[in-house]
Amino acid sequence: MYSKSIKHLLSVSLGLALTQLALAQAPNPLDVVPEKMPFDVPYGAPISLDRADAVLTAAVAESKAKGWKMNCAVVDSGANLVSFKRMDSAQLASIDISMHKARTAAKYRRETKLFENGIQGGFNYLITLDDVIGSRGGIPLVQDGKIIGAIGCSGGTGSQDEVAAKAGVAALK
Repeated sequence: MYSKSIKHLLSVSLGLALTQLALAQAPNPLDVVPEKMPFDVPYGAPISLDRADAVLTAAVAESKAKGWKMNCAVVDSGANLVSFKRMDSAQLASIDISMHKARTAAKYRRETKLFENGIQGGFNYLITLDDVIGSRGGIPLVQDGKIIGAIGCSGGTGSQDEVAAKAGVAALK
């Protein structure tokens, strides 16, 4: 009985040592220094109200066609609200969430889906960043290589929010 315990203890210790050795050899992705600045898309002139409304009209049309009730917001290149649409019976909590997604996409110059993926991948430091939301559905609006604003959609699942937002982005082109 005593020798079984020692064998088990040695086995567990060896397993832990091998795990630590493997982890020590794996490079930390946060220590990799990229050649170029990621997400280095310059900010441009703010989106106009007419263009923001066209983006929202496309997002709402896609949502209606799928039977989804969404809240959709467009912010300008400074992350300030330009236009907002709330579909009938859309979840009230998603009003602020749609705006938050749009602000995050504009401020950080990337889709909010990347924050979601990072947090789910164990990069928990992302939740400490100011004004970040780790849920898909926020996408920058880019024209002539510059960010002119962002759209945020909320009310469905993350993937539904993303589909609606992408329909809005497609209307910009």
